[in-house]
Amino acid sequence: MRAKSAHAQTVKFLPAAVEWQSWRRRFQPDARVHCSGGGGVAALPVGQSSAPVPDLLYFSSMKSLLIKHPCKKGTALYLGRQLFFTRNNFESSLLPFSIPTSMKVGTPEVTSAHFAGSVLLLVVNAKVYIYDYEEGSWKASAGIKHPISHITGENCCYNEHPFCMDISNSVFAYLHGDEISQTTIYISDTWGYKFQKYAHARQAELVGSLGGIFHLHSLSQIGLLVFHQGKAKFVYSDHPLNQSFGLPFDYNGTLDILIIPGQKGFLIFWFENSLLVSRNAGQLVDPVQVQEGPNTLYSSIFEAQITIHSVAANENELAVLTRGSNLYYGSLGILTNFLIKFAHQNVWSQEAALMFTNLGMLEILTPLPDTVFPAFDFQKCPVNIQAVLMDPQLQVDVCKVELLQGDFENKMYVIDMNSKLELTALMIPRLGTSPIPLAVVSNPHSVGLQAITYEDGYTFGGNIKHRLNISLRQQHHSGRADPNFTSSIKRPAISTITLDIANKEISCVDLKPLTALISVGCDLKKKIVIQNKISACYKGILDPVALQDNYTYIIEKEAYDPQFQGKMANKDMVVYYRYEELGCPLLVFYDTPWKPVVELWREETFQEVVEAEYVLLELNGLFTYTYSLTAGTALCRSQPQNWTSIMHNASKERPFAWDRENYVSCHDPSNNAPLEWPEVPYQILGGRTANKVIFNQRNGIYVFFISVVDPYYSYCHLETTFSVYVYGAFPLPFIHAEVTMILLIVTALLSVWLAYMVPKLLHMEQGHSFRGFWVGLCRRCRQSCACFR
Repeated sequence: MRAKSAHAQTVKFLPAAVEWQSWRRRFQPDARVHCSGGGGVAALPVGQSSAPVPDLLYFSSMKSLLIKHPCKKGTALYLGRQLFFTRNNFESSLLPFSIPTSMKVGTPEVTSAHFAGSVLLLVVNAKVYIYDYEEGSWKASAGIKHPISHITGENCCYNEHPFCMDISNSVFAYLHGDEISQTTIYISDTWGYKFQKYAHARQAELVGSLGGIFHLHSLSQIGLLVFHQGKAKFVYSDHPLNQSFGLPFDYNGTLDILIIPGQKGFLIFWFENSLLVSRNAGQLVDPVQVQEGPNTLYSSIFEAQITIHSVAANENELAVLTRGSNLYYGSLGILTNFLIKFAHQNVWSQEAALMFTNLGMLEILTPLPDTVFPAFDFQKCPVNIQAVLMDPQLQVDVCKVELLQGDFENKMYVIDMNSKLELTALMIPRLGTSPIPLAVVSNPHSVGLQAITYEDGYTFGGNIKHRLNISLRQQHHSGRADPNFTSSIKRPAISTITLDIANKEISCVDLKPLTALISVGCDLKKKIVIQNKISACYKGILDPVALQDNYTYIIEKEAYDPQFQGKMANKDMVVYYRYEELGCPLLVFYDTPWKPVVELWREETFQEVVEAEYVLLELNGLFTYTYSLTAGTALCRSQPQNWTSIMHNASKERPFAWDRENYVSCHDPSNNAPLEWPEVPYQILGGRTANKVIFNQRNGIYVFFISVVDPYYSYCHLETTFSVYVYGAFPLPFIHAEVTMILLIVTALLSVWLAYMVPKLLHMEQGHSFRGFWVGLCRRCRQSCACFR
């Protein structure tokens, strides 16, 4: 059976290209609201103020904007002479959006808006206010001390990983047009509830005005947009892009900036006479070309003499409504960069705004006041893009690809340190065509890509199947990147992988690119496990039943320090053994140098034995163990870290925070700390040294905390706790060795003296009496013993 393209099937059943529809829904007062003697207030839709005279919000600009929540379908905000908030795509009548008078906003002028997670942020009269539309409540942001005009942020719609939540949480607030070196920028990681000052590393040295600040997650950078004397450029925060600027581009008027959803790095810059696009988070910004008819192509909006009224975009498409009532459409492809003019339609009005409702489906929205009620209805003009492009007058080429699919579409993956990711895709072109598939990553500084394409059979219709194998890994380990090109390997990063068709025809409306989100960071499914082949229970030293029955043991005061400083405590400590967490202790002989065998697991699958550097700490403060190596014998170039220095700088929340983020190797040539005490114990195990733990002469249970500190092994904080039972140590003598030696010497001298004096005394009269006494005593003893026979 011949493979058919999705768009070919869709066109067959499409209705007319442009169809006017008007939904007229009346606002009905809630019959459950009862009036009091002083007059009542009609019930209002969710989100509206119930105050007698609410502050009606309005947009500061003369144009109309429509902001959609990228993750929650139906949730959107219309900004114009009035504001309208909807959670059902404007399907019902709405009252103008208002803010309670109790917020005391003053002039209710809105200059910027942004959806952050499940809240709506609005800049009203130079301050940020939060509307929680789930709860229907308002709140003012905290921490902002200076006037601001704009807020920016992104939303991540993959909810199964914490880093995705971090993307949605991050919000910037700033004053547009302020002097860049003097302005105050604010950042929030709490959906805008609380802000704090943000200082860019190069902010003080920059010349010009602030055009915006953006967390460019597709590039794992924070970008400052600076404009000066009609030119603008991006300044980035981290290596390697912090060493240079993005290429300058024309900055005419006050450009509105759209961050396209999906973390692919697409930015749209627009003003009345300017429309620019960037596919790589502002590094390159190019004007959008305009095609009017088959033979007319303008290099820019300005050259085409177009005055833009409204702009809409989704992950793959761009639409423009002009004041001349013309509609333009373009696709956001990897290489394509132009708009095509549709047939003239009388759809423009001052309040009109554009909105994509689905792939290839566009709506022109216009709020219309109701003649009876204070609510507004929304007139909708739906435009079926695919049907319009089928117009022969446009002379649009037919899409050359029938199928492009991959199992990674709209999924999220994690690439941890030293790991890689393999993806596959299938492309089926039309007969007689040879389209070129193109795979790109948004962050090539962190992710390396290698793609292989090969023929993989035929369809029943004779079309060639092209299989693509895509291999992704850290750019540091690809072996093909210069160190000055790659980002810091210690820093987690984000990238997207996009598979599209090079120079794809604009008619491929429903053949959207295949995109996946990649986190170069911690794989939360990884964990470390301590190998425990021979336990104290296995050898019969401890009883597992007793360990589970609220088992306790005593640590002598001479053996532990609750402050972890190696000093004796004031009293013995009774410790409850946590069998559910620790299991049966690993058995270790005290007189044998030892280190644990650390295993890396992913979910329930063994991966490898960990050879990276790690540290141990006895959690009850026991200090009856040391290490086989010192800083000197470990060949340290600088003074190594130890638990004393780590705890001195640790917070109360994480007193044992020795991990990959604060570990500094004493073998690192860039570590300039001098080696002042080479005789101190070297407390790092694993890695390049053969360091081991040596236990003192003491039997008992040790509960260890273990943390992998090697920053190049994994982005995860690989930590766990385990227990050890040390056996085989004889009890220590109660008398000191010096006292024992003196007693032995005295005993020897006394024996020599007796050996000399006893024979001499036996030949004297006193000796005879002494001997007679003992002879008589022995005779009486024998007689007594005979009586018992």
